This record gives sequence, structure tokens and C-alpha cells, in this order.
Amino acid sequence: MNMLDDEDDQSFHATRDGYSHLSDVEWDAVERMGSTMGIHAVSVMLEALNRDAQHATIAKFIQNELDAEREKVALLHQQGSQQAELLREQGFQQFELLRQQQAAAGGSMHSRRPETLKIDISKYRGVEEDSLLRWFVELDDAIRARRIDDGDMQVAFAQSNLAGRAKTWALGLKLHDPYAFGSLEVFKSRLRQTFEPPRAEFRARTELLKLKQGKRDVHAYAQHI
Repeated sequence: MNMLDDEDDQSFHATRDGYSHLSDVEWDAVERMGSTMGIHAVSVMLEALNRDAQHATIAKFIQNELDAEREKVALLHQQGSQQAELLREQGFQQFELLRQQQAAAGGSMHSRRPETLKIDISKYRGVEEDSLLRWFVELDDAIRARRIDDGDMQVAFAQSNLAGRAKTWALGLKLHDPYAFGSLEVFKSRLRQTFEPPRAEFRARTELLKLKQGKRDVHAYAQHI
């Protein structure tokens, strides 16, 4: 039994009718065997086996393919987990170092530092229901109340109040570039570019007016100012 229709072109053109007892899945596996083991080797092997042995050989080949894919997936998962753990550890170490530096600087001051007010703010998730402008207002108020003057500490505090896809986005940037956010303004700018919807400037101005004008509408407020 010859599996090749044309031996000159060295392509795998086995006669399907000659192996009608093989399922389509098995035949696809035979073609993959030809690309890895060699056309002639597969042809000789199948011709030397009876039908039961052919089924068993092909099944073993498919199982080996599945095992290899599982190993690849497991390796990728392990590498991803290690990178995420490394990122978390680096972030914690950086935050702790900055905290210690700020504490040391504060301890060296002879004058008593003004008391701080720990204001909690809502988590920004990066979804349409969340107002980025409102969150920025809350963030600035909390930073002033807590008297966070160091730029790196401001960025770290802002990141700690992200959630959902916004947090995933920030961690992804830090994974590729630990210095992606050089300052709080850079952090805000990149966050705005990523999550502000179309016509965000108009919406932002409207929301800001709502925060300041009380019960007046935008037109009445514009006339007032």
C-alpha cells in the first residue's frame, strides 16, 4: 500500500481511501506526523502495522501532543505568576522605602509637623460609571489632607486606590517600565488618555461645574461667573 500520490514533489498526499478506517481526527494526526517524522517514515510505519496497531500508534502521538501543550501552558502560567509576584514585591519594597525615608526626614525636623487627616477615597475602576474627574478631585483632596508631599509617594497612594481594569492597566505598565509614572501629573495624564471617553473635556467641565455650582444649571452658573 503506497501513501504517496506523487513521490517527486515530496508532499504528503496519502490516499485517503486506503485508510478509510481512520477517523478525520486520526488522519489529521497522520498528516502532522508526516511533517515532524518525515513522509517516507510515516508511510513505511503505517504499512507495517495492522489496523489496531495503527489506531494505537496514532492515539499515542495525539496524547504526546496534548501532553506537550499542557506543559507549555503550565510553564507560561508559572512564568506569569512569578512576574506578578515579583512586581508586587518590588512595589511593596519601593513603598516601604519611601515611607521610611519620609519618616526619617520627618523625625529630623525640630518643629512639630501639622496633624494630618486620613481621608479615604473611592476606588477608580476604569469603567464608564466611574467619573475620572470626580476621582481626581477626591485624590487631590486626600493628598492635601494627608500632607503627602513626595512625588513618588503621591503616585503610590494614587495607585493604591485603583481597582478592576484600571489597576490591571497600571500594573501592566509598571511590569514593562518600573518608572512609567514619573510624577502624579504623568500618572493622571496617562490615566486620562486611557480611560476618558470621547468628548471627555466637555463632560469634565460639566462635572466640575456641578461640583461647584450647587443646584444651578450650567447656563445659570455661566451667567453668574
